Amino acid sequence: MPFASCPPARPPRHLLRHLSASTLLGLAAAAQAADPATFKIAYIDPLSGPFANVGELMLLHTQYAVDEINAKGGVLKPGPQGVKLQLLQFDSKLSAQESLSALQAAIDQGARAIITGGSGSSVVSALVQAAAKHNERNPDRAVLVLNHSSIDPDLTGKSCNFWHFQFEANTAMKMKAIANTIKKQPSIQKVYLLNQDYAHGKQWARYGQELVGLARPDIQFVGDTLHPIGRVKDFSPYVAKIKASGADSVITGNWGQDMTLLLKAAGDAGYKLRYFNHSAGSVPGTVLAVSQAKMGELTWVAEWHPGQADSARVDALAKAYRARTGKDFLAPRIDMTPRFLAAAIQKAQSLEARQIARALEDLSLDTVVGPVRMRGEDHQALLPQVVNTIAPVDGKAVKLGWEGTNYGFRTDALYSGNELAQGTECRMARPQ
Repeated sequence: MPFASCPPARPPRHLLRHLSASTLLGLAAAAQAADPATFKIAYIDPLSGPFANVGELMLLHTQYAVDEINAKGGVLKPGPQGVKLQLLQFDSKLSAQESLSALQAAIDQGARAIITGGSGSSVVSALVQAAAKHNERNPDRAVLVLNHSSIDPDLTGKSCNFWHFQFEANTAMKMKAIANTIKKQPSIQKVYLLNQDYAHGKQWARYGQELVGLARPDIQFVGDTLHPIGRVKDFSPYVAKIKASGADSVITGNWGQDMTLLLKAAGDAGYKLRYFNHSAGSVPGTVLAVSQAKMGELTWVAEWHPGQADSARVDALAKAYRARTGKDFLAPRIDMTPRFLAAAIQKAQSLEARQIARALEDLSLDTVVGPVRMRGEDHQALLPQVVNTIAPVDGKAVKLGWEGTNYGFRTDALYSGNELAQGTECRMARPQ
């Protein structure tokens, strides 16, 4: 049953006169953190810097879902009054150190779940490790880490953790879908690997070479280059290097600014390439960049794309989202992350993180993209994936223009989560 709300006890007036401002603020924060009428969630992702537009998009998706859950009465129902979710916002600044500071601030403010994933796998890994250490020392104030976008397979593999849940298909799953697509395209002969110089970029290159190589042993990998993440302003030198290799295609894990600037540089050079990516089309500005380059094709993988056939439930959500926010809806998995949390709280009938985590394990929801199960053995969500290519509107395969252009998304292949599921190295330690 839901907790009743009651005002916190206040110190006698004669004591208040002798308390410092910082102590009073601490008392206020403690009273707020202990408020049983809310369950606090901390959003920690980039809200400034080169990937601010990505972080703001993810925040808006998260807030929309939280608002819908609250509008329907919150969690821990039935009862006279549901517990409402409260979303706290923190800027990760794309930094592990900043994110760890934000984590501590969130815990101090009473957060019991962290939603993150847009700052890269190294940041998510640092948050998971820090949260696990905190939870071991403070079981009564334990926190969950709900990851909507970082797709490092190690997070649900050899580095899996009881307190972490991954709501996006991981790198291996996405690359398997791409490899299956490339297998059917004999025109692809020479592939260059161009990726951001951090854990995920390196993994995208490694899985690309392994899985595409297995699917198409005849393909030549003609180069492998890493570049600093979010710091390259002109990709012309990289494009020149790719062109010199004779590549017809690029496997790249670039996203945000790093993807759009790569597309621009190749377009300026008059170089027609095929790009194979994990999620670039879901980031604002990517379709516009493809249309402006006027050459090349970008193929990516997601749980849904705008204009996808037979997706009435997502279309309805996207319409409602745009009506409320004025923005385009792009990522059902981010919207479903708070909804899984709410369903787990309801199932557990508890606001305690350990009980919620147990309820999340093997929890299945009928989402707008169909049934999705959170696999209990490694905390990897099994959700459908659609391989699609940004291409001109033709009225047949591509019916919907995007970002004010005559380019949209062409469906190339559809896979269920079970079809792409991989084995796992996860050997999860579980708290008693």
